[in-house]
Amino acid sequence: MTIITILAGLVLIGALIQLARIDWATQRLPNLITIPLLLAGLAWAFGTADDVYLHLLGAALGYGIFWAVETIYRLVRKRDGLGRGDAKLLAVGGAWCGAWALPAIILAASVSALVYALPKGGARDARIPFGPFLAIGIGAVWLSQRLF
Repeated sequence: MTIITILAGLVLIGALIQLARIDWATQRLPNLITIPLLLAGLAWAFGTADDVYLHLLGAALGYGIFWAVETIYRLVRKRDGLGRGDAKLLAVGGAWCGAWALPAIILAASVSALVYALPKGGARDARIPFGPFLAIGIGAVWLSQRLF
């Protein structure tokens, strides 16, 4: 690993920890952190990736997929499920990890959320922030891409 990769990882993981902490406390993912982190991921891709288009596509698909889930859920259930911050955070994951990594990020986030929620009984109306689990998924996938 190069020093640039280590520094980029510290920026990404540090911001993900901060976002997880904020979302857990407030159920909000602030644009003040998510947008610069998205731009940093795209800058990282432009500087290091041969397939920059996959990172651009990852950011667009990440946002679009969760925007669609949020919209459909609201239409069907008549209440909010995912928030727009979750869509922006998945876009961050797509920017940093690429489009092909989105299923792995979503899977890791969903499994970790289930591991947290199932022992609690899964109250139907419980509001659990998804950002911390997305942060786990993004961090795990980005690190696995660098280490393996």
